[in-house]
Amino acid sequence: MQASTHLIKGNLEFEISKRRDLHCFGEGKERKSTLNPNRCIRRGSICSDLRFGAVSMGAELARARDSIEFVVRSSIKSRSVKALASGDLEDLAPINPQKKSAGSVLPFVGVACLGAILFGYHLGVVNGALDYLSKDLGISQNAVVQGMYRWVVSTLLAAAAVGSFTGGALADKFGRTRTFQLDAIPLIIGAVLTAIAPNVQTMIIGRLLAGIGIGITSAIVPLYISEISPTEIRGALGSVNQLFICIGILAALVAGLPLSGNPVWWRVMFGLAVVPSILLALGMTYSPESPRWLFQQGKISEAEKSIRTLYGKERVTEIMYELSNAGQGSTELEAGWFDLFSCRYRKVVSVGAALFLFQQFAGINAVVYYSTAVFRSAGIASDVAASALVGASNVFGTVIASSLMDRQGRKSLLITSFAGMGASMLLLSLSFTWKILAPYSGTLAVVGTVLYVLSFSLGAGPVPALLLPEIFASRIRAKAVALSLGTHWISNFVIGLYFLSVVDKFGISAVYTVFAAVCLLAVLYIAGAVVETKGRSLEEIELALNPSGLSSS
Repeated sequence: MQASTHLIKGNLEFEISKRRDLHCFGEGKERKSTLNPNRCIRRGSICSDLRFGAVSMGAELARARDSIEFVVRSSIKSRSVKALASGDLEDLAPINPQKKSAGSVLPFVGVACLGAILFGYHLGVVNGALDYLSKDLGISQNAVVQGMYRWVVSTLLAAAAVGSFTGGALADKFGRTRTFQLDAIPLIIGAVLTAIAPNVQTMIIGRLLAGIGIGITSAIVPLYISEISPTEIRGALGSVNQLFICIGILAALVAGLPLSGNPVWWRVMFGLAVVPSILLALGMTYSPESPRWLFQQGKISEAEKSIRTLYGKERVTEIMYELSNAGQGSTELEAGWFDLFSCRYRKVVSVGAALFLFQQFAGINAVVYYSTAVFRSAGIASDVAASALVGASNVFGTVIASSLMDRQGRKSLLITSFAGMGASMLLLSLSFTWKILAPYSGTLAVVGTVLYVLSFSLGAGPVPALLLPEIFASRIRAKAVALSLGTHWISNFVIGLYFLSVVDKFGISAVYTVFAAVCLLAVLYIAGAVVETKGRSLEEIELALNPSGLSSS
């Protein structure tokens, strides 16, 4: 009994010491953000005036209740420390129980997702419009049309690779919201040039600018959403990024339906991209900056203001305490590009690059870009409508993924997704080679493509862009996301430039078989190298994957 009394008394003293830290931290907003309880007490803070003897019986009971809660949290924290030592993030229990937020991040996530809509729209808009714009611009020979198709598609992708690297640097220097506003400039100009293009050269310049714009948004949309989202719904909100990309692709495919009755409608299709670009710039004027970026810059009061807007004033102390405990933003310099390849970060950065390599070389953009041509070769009369069906499947699957992300977890969805994509690719390959299936080749082409897109949208689509901001430490997050997205766009560029040539040389069936093999390799890699992050704050994940940061916190 005496030992139990000493234990409770010790826990009470420890809990009061912790509360002193928090109170001193709240009173000293303009001081160094790293907590130091001894310094607070030496400076004569009101925290040090607490006396056990001056507390009423009711307060003692309340403290006893708090001490029990603290013992439970201490047990959880003990398990978390063991997980840190072993590097097993799946066993990491949350150190800080999450409180319900009084603020709302949804409007600001919605504004950021205008960038995701533009991402999808610019990818999909050329799919149905190419034949019409080539005739309007006076080009009719098939070989030239195919070459222009490659340039119109590939120019966007090459520029997007440049934009993604630029986006990481801009986001670190100017912040997330200001980078969105700067990004609206090439997006607007690019949309206008493609809409009014009198020749192929102007069209390519417009696509180049639009590509830079969507490359920047591809890096900063998932970054911003991840940094402003509450832990308990971060998975669902992060997958909204992919959902709006799908909506953008679907909107582009649907926008092409009037083309058969109005051959110059393609100009309207390209020009429509101006509207969300302007709305994005205006919306970011009223959106709060990422509190994590503000804290990293030492702008403590602005970070607290942002937290109040996003989560409510009752969570300011809790979240600021988490940011301080992470120990990265306030004690280390901002990372340079070469730091991404240091021993400390090399492994986790390689995971980001590998996920996007698997995503692209599993064939998704070959399916999206050339679905119209595939359906046409399979004998489907309404190829634009069939492509719109693909877009709808993408949206439907992503909605399902959003509901599962915070329950099933990221890793299991990735494995299920790539397995389904591999099976669908095999079905597509067989539909083109087995003579017994020849009478059904058109139906199988549509079914296999729809199943492939559904499988992609369950995990391989939404998870990488969500997972990467979660697993990257705060000091490298923007640049590491930009590097991973650069890998995405370079791979995308190669697929867009050489896919038709490879199909002409080896046949569509052989190419789809290779895609299926890539999906199998992806399943094996994810099972061994990817960690689960659901239910963990970004700071807890950072400490788990970068144990060396513990010494600096």
